[in-house]
Amino acid sequence: MSFRIQPAAPARPNRCQLFGPGSNTKLFVKMAASAADVINLDLEDSVAPSDKDSARANVIEALNTIDWGNKYMSVRINGLDTPYWYRDVVDVLEQAGDRLDQIMIPKVGCAADVYAVDALVTAIERAKGRSKPISFEVIIESAAGIAHVEEIAASSPRLQAMSLGAADFAASMGMQTTGIGGTQENYYMLREGTKHWSDPWHWAQAAIVAACRTHGVLPVDGPFGDFSDDEGYIAQAKRSATLGMVGKWAIHPKQIALANQVFTPSDDAVTEAREILAAMEAAKAKGEGATVYKGRLVDIASIKQAEVIVAQAELIAANG
Repeated sequence: MSFRIQPAAPARPNRCQLFGPGSNTKLFVKMAASAADVINLDLEDSVAPSDKDSARANVIEALNTIDWGNKYMSVRINGLDTPYWYRDVVDVLEQAGDRLDQIMIPKVGCAADVYAVDALVTAIERAKGRSKPISFEVIIESAAGIAHVEEIAASSPRLQAMSLGAADFAASMGMQTTGIGGTQENYYMLREGTKHWSDPWHWAQAAIVAACRTHGVLPVDGPFGDFSDDEGYIAQAKRSATLGMVGKWAIHPKQIALANQVFTPSDDAVTEAREILAAMEAAKAKGEGATVYKGRLVDIASIKQAEVIVAQAELIAANG
C-alpha cells in the first residue's frame, strides 16, 4: 500500500438523497418528515426559468422556518453556464442561516468549476461571519466530468460527496438512450443466441468510486427515472452498493424506503462481519495472520471489509 494514507470519507449517513423542486412548497414539510438522510432542495433542472427567483425565495424561507430534524440539508444551485448560479449562492448563504449544510454543484466538468463556487462561498462566509462552513457535493454529468473525475474529487476540502447524473451524462456522451439509469435495451451481449444485459453505467460509477475513495469523498448513485419500477431501482442500487457507493437519489418518495433498504447493512451481514472480526481476533491471539470462517479463508483484508459493514451499521443506528 502507498505510504500516503487514503483519507476517510465523512462519517454521516447518506443512504438516500431526496429531491424536491424549490418551486413546489407543498412538498417541503413531507420531505422533512421523510426517512431520507439528505434533503436536496432543487433550484436547477426541476425549476422553470420563470420560477427561478421565487423558488430561491421559497428555499430560503423553508430552511429558516421548517423543522428539518437531523436531515443533512443541501441546495442544488444552477449550473455555472447559467445567469442564476451566483445569485443562488449569494442569496441562500446570506439569508438562509446555519441550517444549510451543503451546496450541490451540477454539471461539474473540471476542478476550476468547484474553485469558482468555493471562492464565492468563502468570501460570503467571511463577510457574514458564518460559523459553520458549507460543504459541497458535485454531480458528474458530462464527458468532461468523467474525464477529470479525479482532479474534481481533489478540488476542494469542502467536497464531501459526488454523484453520477445519468441523464445529462448520457446526452454528453452521445449515448443512444432516453433512459435515466438501469439497464438499456440495446446494451447486451449474445451467448448461444440468448441476450444478457449488462450495466452501461458501471464503468463511470467505478471511476467515481475510485476517485472518491482516493480523496475521502462519499460516492453516491444518482437518479433512477422510472419510479414505477421498484425492482429496477433496487437492482441498480444493489449494483452501486456492491461497487462501493454509499447511497442513491430518490426523485419520488416511494424510492426512499428502497434506497434505505439497500444501503442499510442487513442484520445477517452485520452479524457475519462481527463474527469475522471475532475470528480474526482469536487468530491474532494465537499468532496467526489468517483463519478459516465458514469454510473460507479470512485475513487482514477481511478485517477491513468487515469493519466497513460494522461501522456503517453503527453510524446509521447512532443517527436514529
